[in-house]
This record gives sequence, C-alpha cells and structure tokens, in this order.
Amino acid sequence: MKNKLIKLTTLSIVATSLAYAGGYRIPEISINSVALSSANIANSKGADASYYNPANMSFMNDQQAAEFNLMYVGLDPTNFSGSMSSTDSTPVDIDSESETFLIPSLHYVSNEYDGFRYGFSLVVPGGLTKRWNDSPAVDYAEEFSLTVIELNPSVSYKVDETLALAFGLRALHSEGIVKSSSTASRSLEGDSWDFGYNLALSYKPTNDLDVALTYRSNVDLTEEGNAKLYIGDAKVYDGGASVTVPMPAVIDLAFAYTLPTKTTIEFVYERTFWSSYEDLDFEYKDSIPVLLQAPMDNAIPKDWEDTNTYRLGVTQKLENYSLMAGIVYDETPVPENRVSYELPDSDSVAVSFGGRYAIDEKLDIGMSMLYSIRDDRDINNNEIKGTFSNSNIALVSFGAGYKF
Repeated sequence: MKNKLIKLTTLSIVATSLAYAGGYRIPEISINSVALSSANIANSKGADASYYNPANMSFMNDQQAAEFNLMYVGLDPTNFSGSMSSTDSTPVDIDSESETFLIPSLHYVSNEYDGFRYGFSLVVPGGLTKRWNDSPAVDYAEEFSLTVIELNPSVSYKVDETLALAFGLRALHSEGIVKSSSTASRSLEGDSWDFGYNLALSYKPTNDLDVALTYRSNVDLTEEGNAKLYIGDAKVYDGGASVTVPMPAVIDLAFAYTLPTKTTIEFVYERTFWSSYEDLDFEYKDSIPVLLQAPMDNAIPKDWEDTNTYRLGVTQKLENYSLMAGIVYDETPVPENRVSYELPDSDSVAVSFGGRYAIDEKLDIGMSMLYSIRDDRDINNNEIKGTFSNSNIALVSFGAGYKF
C-alpha cells in the first residue's frame, strides 16, 4: 500500500463514468447480468448467484459451478457546453477524454454439504474515471480515477424446498488518483481495505414463481495516504491525509415468473441509499497554509439522495441456447446544486441483450452487450452554468461457465 491519498477525493468512489448505475456503482459484472440489465436476482441460477443472490445457490444442482467473465467498457467523451462559470459568461464547449477498460470477474459455487452451499466472487463493483484537459473543467477534475475490487465469500442454507437464506462478507480494496490544476492545486493517491456484509433470501411459492430479497451493506472507504498541495509551482504541503467516502447500501426485491414456453420474465425494484454521502471532508495530518484552508480543507457538501432503479429482464431457454434481453431505468442521486465536472451524473436508460451456448453438459460460453444512454443535464449552480451531454456507456461481456 502506498502512502498516498485517495483519488476518491471528489469522486466518492466508483464511477459515474464507468458505472452506468446512478452515482458510481457498477451493478453489471457477469455475462447474464449484462445481458439482463442486472435483472438476474430471483432467476440467478448460475455461478454468479454467489454474488447476485447467494440464497439461490441452495436451489442449484448439486455440483460445483464456476464462471469467468471479461467485460469491455467504453465511455463516450462527455461534452460540456456553457459558460466559464456561473458568473463568467465567456462561452465554453469542451469534451472529457474518452476511456476504455477491461474488467474481469470470477464466480464459484460449491457442492452441497449438509444443507449448506458455499460461494465466492471476485468482482469490480465500482470504479471511476473522468479526465478533462480544458478549462474550466481541468481546474476541478484534471483526472479522477478509482478502482474498487471486492472479494465476496458467501454461504447459503436450504431451510426447506421453498425457502433458502444466505450471508456473505464483503472485503473491498480501493485505490485511485485525483489531480486538479489551477492557482491552488493538489495531487493525491491512495488505497484502502474496508469491510461489510450482504444478506439474501429466496422463496419459491410455486414451481413457476421465484421471489428474492437481497441486501448489500454500506461500506465506508476510509482512504489514507499522502497529499501534495501547490500554490502555483511551489509545493506548500507534502504530508498525511485521509478522507471517507461511502459505498452505499442497496436493497433489491425481485420477482421472476417462468411461462410454459420456458420464458422467464423478471422484475427488480432496487433502492440505493445514497443519502449516506453527505459531504467530502479531507483531514490533514499536519496544518496546511491558511490560504489553502478554504479550498482544500473545508468539507465539500454532497447531499446526495436515495434513488430508485427499475429493471426488467427476459430469458428464453432453448435446447442448447439461452437468449436474454433487458432494460433498466436508473435515477441519479446527485442534486443539481451538487453536480460537478468529476461526476456529471444524470438519469439514464439502458438496453441489453446476450446469449449463452452449451457446448456440452459441463461447458458453456456466452456473450452480452449493454448500452446506457444518459439524459442531457442542464446545470446552473454556484460553479457551473451549462449542459452536460453524451455521457453514454457501452459494455461488451465475454465469458465461460463450467460445471464439475
């Protein structure tokens, strides 16, 4: 771990640009989740159940299952068109940098042992990147990059043929960079290990209906590291610093119904508790110059709001194929008066599709795609006057599953 401060800084933690969920979460991290816009909780029956709904592990066939997935993420350059500031009417038309990433994930489910099943997931549940090269954005967010990796072991217990419960532990490692360039500037890097838990319940009142309730706890990313502050070209601080940012709690209620045609329709209502992100407050180990206390030391109000997300997915089972499609509507947690260049978030709609092919009884391969279209957002707050647009995101997922 490097003794550097967290780029988490004005970010908060995972990436609005990278994530298509409002804020900075990345909910789609498996073949099926991308294909179904993450409407794969009640009907999650593969190895990725270990992450999305570990209670469903109890209803899987009594064999081990594993899945490896590699996801391509492409971020369109966000455009800002407006004024230099809320008080300077000089026209501005600038674009952020476009970004591409490859994100791996791994899921595993064990055999049954006396009514218990065990699972493990290694995923990237969030990660931000937003880079600007032009004023005024570069003064606030020359670079904001964040990577979050989660280790999530879980265990499920089958109460009876209709009910299963599960519990999991969350271990999150985050690291990142934040740079801003102006008369007073800073350069921060850092990392952190933080912990939480998740709960799940699966209920099968009939053979055709699956009901699920899952909860993922809030995890505060307690970043500690080193900060460098500058006035012009003169370094005026080089020392310890820390900041805490929440990875918010999430609750999902899901219903999946399977028709006689082997068509499964799933609806998911999701509530994300973004209101835990009240402010961004940097703490410095040593005192900093008086001139920098207001811009660099005062808490930055965030006042984010809890959000609703609505997901719909359809799966069609054929002899050797599974075809999937989904759609999701996601609200932004960022109120207009708190929108900034590092996270120009807005409401979004995403559509997705994909499929899996069973090569034999043990091995299958899959591919899926998702495209998220973010609304244009008009902003007129204390810092920004203008419109953010074109913050769209494309995902392509490739992977394979194996049963043994």
